[in-house]
Amino acid sequence: MTTLNLAQLGWRPFFQQQLDLEHWGYPVCRVIAQHRNRLELLCETGSVELALHPDMPAVTVGDWVVLTPEHRFLRLLERQSLFHRKAPGRKVEEQLIAANVDTVFILTSLNEDFNLNRIERYLSLVNEAKVEPVVVLSKSDLCPDPGEFQHQVQGLDPLLLVETVNCLDAGDVQKLLPWCGTGRTVALMGSSGVGKSTLVNGLLGDSVQSTGAIRENDGKGRHVTTGRSLHPMKGGGLLLDTPGLRELQLTDCDDGVNTTFAEITSLAERCRFTDCSHGNEPGCAVQDAISRGELNPRRLSSYRKLMREQAFNSATLAEKRARDKRFGKMIRSILSEKNARRN
Repeated sequence: MTTLNLAQLGWRPFFQQQLDLEHWGYPVCRVIAQHRNRLELLCETGSVELALHPDMPAVTVGDWVVLTPEHRFLRLLERQSLFHRKAPGRKVEEQLIAANVDTVFILTSLNEDFNLNRIERYLSLVNEAKVEPVVVLSKSDLCPDPGEFQHQVQGLDPLLLVETVNCLDAGDVQKLLPWCGTGRTVALMGSSGVGKSTLVNGLLGDSVQSTGAIRENDGKGRHVTTGRSLHPMKGGGLLLDTPGLRELQLTDCDDGVNTTFAEITSLAERCRFTDCSHGNEPGCAVQDAISRGELNPRRLSSYRKLMREQAFNSATLAEKRARDKRFGKMIRSILSEKNARRN
């Protein structure tokens, strides 16, 4: 990999201000890839591998870390943005996805996989992290009327940035370069088979990742990408690819959902009751807007579903943290009592 200076790696005053005089001149590196037991880092002097240890804080791709002169972990710098979710399956854990991202390309393909509810789910994650979203409608070459799909997505928010792209056309991919300038970090999000790997290759100008064809019977793709990694782009930016998020679940995402459904949030302020559920209550501004045809009922249904999901997952994680805290307190109490007996 080509050696980059800190500015090209995305270094900014926000991170610089976190360095104290004691550690001035120590190696500062950015996490460019995450594996099961190690991290790949990149700094001004080149690449570094760092083994993961239980006593280290949770680190993810895009993070900035400070190392000792011997290239041992010293500290993790505060993040400017962070994407996280509830871990897939029944595991009650929080999973970090990416850190210090400037823009997210939310990919969805213009075939049977197109789903407005899924786009709203991704938008909630991106808005929660206070990162700029750009919805990229891929595989436009397979769609007879891409404009109709773009109109549907634009209907979610008139100010939402939406681009229709054929990821196999190098000229078409150029539409996305304004968000990929020097030092800018762009992440890709989308379900399996929407063309993320193809777009990665298009933005990097090289076949860095293998690609797979969609299935003919349902238009769904084959899962190709298997890890999160950060790649320097020829235009000067950094591209962060994430694997297909098959079980994307929202956690602690109340603000993100409300931002994504800003028109419902605004209407709710005019409801007669502050705790209005927007069901059968009298004086509900949200239901009035639906009856007048000003609000799509699908939007309210999607809003309710995401709010319930993030509230449930947040409560589940909060309960686990409380249990862990009580267990830790009990262990410390037992150890303290044993030490007292010995003395």
